[in-house]
Amino acid sequence: MKRLAPYLLILPGGLWLLIFLVVPMVFMASVSTQEGDMLNGFVQTFNLSTYGDALAQYRTQFLRSAGYGLMGTAVSIALAYPMAYWIAFKGGARKSTYLLLVLLPFFVSFVLRTVSWKFLLADDGMLLAPLKSMSLVPGDFHVLQTTVAVIGGLVYNYLPFMILPIYVALERVDPRVVEAAQDLYAPRREAFTKVVLPLSLPGVFAGVLMTFVPMTADYVNAGILGGPENTMIGNIIQTEYLTNSDYPTAAALSFTLMAAMLIGIFAYARALGTENVLEAAAR
Repeated sequence: MKRLAPYLLILPGGLWLLIFLVVPMVFMASVSTQEGDMLNGFVQTFNLSTYGDALAQYRTQFLRSAGYGLMGTAVSIALAYPMAYWIAFKGGARKSTYLLLVLLPFFVSFVLRTVSWKFLLADDGMLLAPLKSMSLVPGDFHVLQTTVAVIGGLVYNYLPFMILPIYVALERVDPRVVEAAQDLYAPRREAFTKVVLPLSLPGVFAGVLMTFVPMTADYVNAGILGGPENTMIGNIIQTEYLTNSDYPTAAALSFTLMAAMLIGIFAYARALGTENVLEAAAR
C-alpha cells in the first residue's frame, strides 16, 4: 500500500489533466487536419497544409503578439522587481498587507478591470478630458486603439503574476548574506548584482513564464483597448472559432501558437541557464 500511496496522491490531478487538457488537445489536433464547413460538416483528411496557410496568412498577428508579450514582460519586470524588493526587505510587519494590495485587483473580474481602463483612457474620459481642457495635450491626442494602451492593459492585468514569484524568491534571501557582502567592503551595487540578483533569478524565471505566455495568447486587452492595427493572434483564433466557424484554421493557429511559445520558453530557459536557476533555488 505504501508503494501505491504516491500514485494515489497524483491520481486525481492526473485524471483532471487527462480529461480537461490532454483529451481536448487530441480532439483539437484532429480538428486541425480536417476539411469542410458548418453546412456540410467536417471530414478528416489529414490536411496539414492548413498549418502553412494559417501561418502565412496571419504571420503579422503572430509577430505582433510575440512583440507585445516581450514588451509587456519587460515592463512587468521593471515594475515588479523594485516593488517585490521593497516588500521583501522593507515591508516589515506589514508585508501581508502589501501583498493583499497586490492581489486586490483579482477580486474584480478580468474583463471589468480592462473595460474600466477603456473609460479612463477614452478621449473624453476622466484622464484625458481635463488635460485637453487645460490644453496640456493636443485636442486630437488619444491613447485608446494604440500599442501603448494594449501593452499597458497587459501589464496592469498580469503584473501580480510577476511580483509574487519574485517576492517569494527575495523573501528566501538571508539578509545576513547581504550583510556579509557589505562587511567584505562590497558596494551596495555589487552586493545586489553579485548576491541578491542571482538568488532571485528563480523568481524572475517563474515570473517571466507566468506573464509572457498569457500575455502572448491574450485577446481581451487587444479587443477592448486596441484597434484594427493592434489585433493579436488570440483575436484571430476567437474570430475563426466563434464568428467564421472555421474550426480547422482556428485549431491550427492554436497549435502553432502553443508550439511557438514552447520553443521560445525552451530557448529562454537555455539562454538563462536552467541549471543555474535550479541551483540558486535550492540554496
